[in-house]
Amino acid sequence: MGKTVKIVLAGEGGQGVQSVAQILTDAAALEGKEILYIPNFGVEQRGGVSIAYVQIGDERIGAPKFKTGDIVIALSDRAVRRIRMHSGPSTLFVYDSSIQGVENDLPQNARKILVIPALETANKELHPRVFNVLIMGAVIGATGVTTVEKAKEAIENRLGYKFEKDPDLRELNFRALEKGVAMVAEMGVQ
Repeated sequence: MGKTVKIVLAGEGGQGVQSVAQILTDAAALEGKEILYIPNFGVEQRGGVSIAYVQIGDERIGAPKFKTGDIVIALSDRAVRRIRMHSGPSTLFVYDSSIQGVENDLPQNARKILVIPALETANKELHPRVFNVLIMGAVIGATGVTTVEKAKEAIENRLGYKFEKDPDLRELNFRALEKGVAMVAEMGVQ
């Protein structure tokens, strides 16, 4: 029986959490994998924490809900507090280094806590608008749930209409994806 990878992504509305989840599941579907994606916007709708629950596996996924994720990624301080409950002894908990003041809110039971400078890297080396794609690259690098090639194909499918107007945007997204993969590889994450 193949393992299903369970991922929780959370951030503030507008950070692209749901877009990343959709592209990630699109890429896995292109590989013929089983996917399940459940968006959760909370009661606030606008201005609140946006959460995406994603499952990707080689076999049929039995249950839509899960308590503990294999990888849990928080992109804001409120997101850290909202999704820390999804951590367990096998969880890789990831948060962005720009988030301050959450040291006491981090899950104590996670296998590993990884701080990545995703926002800083996007701002300095790429563009703030591809911050979410860099995070997706980190997820792919840390889990191997899909290939970079299929992720690029999924990005093209979702954003191709934008690339027609601005071809440089395609290269920017692809570089952000590859940078995210490289960042977690440099940190020794597997």
